[in-house]
Amino acid sequence: MTRPLALLAGLLLLLVGSIVVPAVVDPAPSGPPPVVPAQQLVPATVPVPDVVTPLSASAPGPDPATLAMQLGTALRLEGPGDFAGTVVDPSDGSVLFSRDAGRLQAPASNIKVFTAAAALTYAEPGDRLTTSVLLSGARPGVLYLHGGGDVLLGAGDSAPDAVVGRAGLGTLAREAAEALAPGSGPYEVRLDDSLFVGPALNPTWAQGDIDAGQIAPVHALAVDPAGPGQGWAGGPHSQDAALDAAGTFVAALTAAAAERGITIDTGSTGSTSNTGVQRESAPRDAALLAAVESAPLQDQVRHMLEASDNYLAEALARIAALGSGRPASFDGATQALTAVAASLGVPVEGLLIGDAAGLSVENAVSPEQLAALIRGITTSADPSLAAVARSLPIAGATGTLTERFSASESASGSASAAGAGVVRAKTGTLNAVTALSGYTVTVDGRLLVFSFLAAGLDGNTAEARSAADGAAAVLSTCGCR
Repeated sequence: MTRPLALLAGLLLLLVGSIVVPAVVDPAPSGPPPVVPAQQLVPATVPVPDVVTPLSASAPGPDPATLAMQLGTALRLEGPGDFAGTVVDPSDGSVLFSRDAGRLQAPASNIKVFTAAAALTYAEPGDRLTTSVLLSGARPGVLYLHGGGDVLLGAGDSAPDAVVGRAGLGTLAREAAEALAPGSGPYEVRLDDSLFVGPALNPTWAQGDIDAGQIAPVHALAVDPAGPGQGWAGGPHSQDAALDAAGTFVAALTAAAAERGITIDTGSTGSTSNTGVQRESAPRDAALLAAVESAPLQDQVRHMLEASDNYLAEALARIAALGSGRPASFDGATQALTAVAASLGVPVEGLLIGDAAGLSVENAVSPEQLAALIRGITTSADPSLAAVARSLPIAGATGTLTERFSASESASGSASAAGAGVVRAKTGTLNAVTALSGYTVTVDGRLLVFSFLAAGLDGNTAEARSAADGAAAVLSTCGCR
């Protein structure tokens, strides 16, 4: 049984009784062709209509025995490895399917669902991160470039309608120059990226992932490699993204200041970088000279989940840590993620969260815990968590699911195309792991939460991905009674 795409596309959460259930909305974002990691295919634009169809909270659910038989077939792998997984009815928490659901393993980028929940629990969805230029009366010849946690900065002008590049260093430089007295100077620029504390590199990240550009030292400001208007992560960050951003700012400031006869000293003594900029925390009396603001946090969370942006995930986790009263460090961030999971009813025994991106070799999460987290998100009356739920990629339409749940995947043996437009889930891939966790709606209109995690893979990642997609599609098409 199939449903028209108008009924399946985009999922918006509506409250029906005591449970949040998806209905149809949210057009897919469009943009230029993305640069994506090698394990992903370049997505094509898929139109998603704006249609809203609420669900019934009393819709019939599937029979567990029938469901188990169909999922057992869908999750079978010919190559190495196997799946653990679970399916839960979020209305009452009843388990409809369980296979090694308590097995702890690397969840890959599924950890980003914890990150998203923490970011929008400990900060407001509409909050924006400020990158500013400060001037101290005690040191009138020094300008401080202060990072407020925005790692999606643009190098040029601010892009008011974008998420990546909403705040531009070129705009900040021009506004700072306009705030200085004509003919004044010389001024030196110092970099204050002291908001984030502790090591910039997580000691539990594999060196190979760092060398491959999957992650880099995390700082409180960075220019996103994608640039304004890009919907996906655009490439690796440098080994000191904050100093690079400061160099970009100084170049723009020097040009803008010259037009007003203002002198910028670009050769600061004591600098350890080729940008000519030293790190120094701004004095307490430093006053605001100019500032630019990021996109709202809920838009950044959506971008993080859709693009599976590792660097952004780590920055957002530190913002969550600050909001929870913890240090903006790796430890503070992972503690904040664990705390929000517990608050949403996740059984945290055995749960190990080593980072916010999913690259830590210490991460250990079970399908049961991921399903509990997503159940907590989808049943919460908190609008902030509703924003997390509707930010998960839509099968066949957005983010890392754009090229999955396709006709070509179905032709290879998985009936996944039936889930296009209705499955909403976070993907995850490591060398021996693939993961898919999210929610969908049955043909009878019943909301189901699921988590499928494969481990022990060896060269058969594509097969495992296709199996996970097929299993999610089974849920979407199953009356199973």
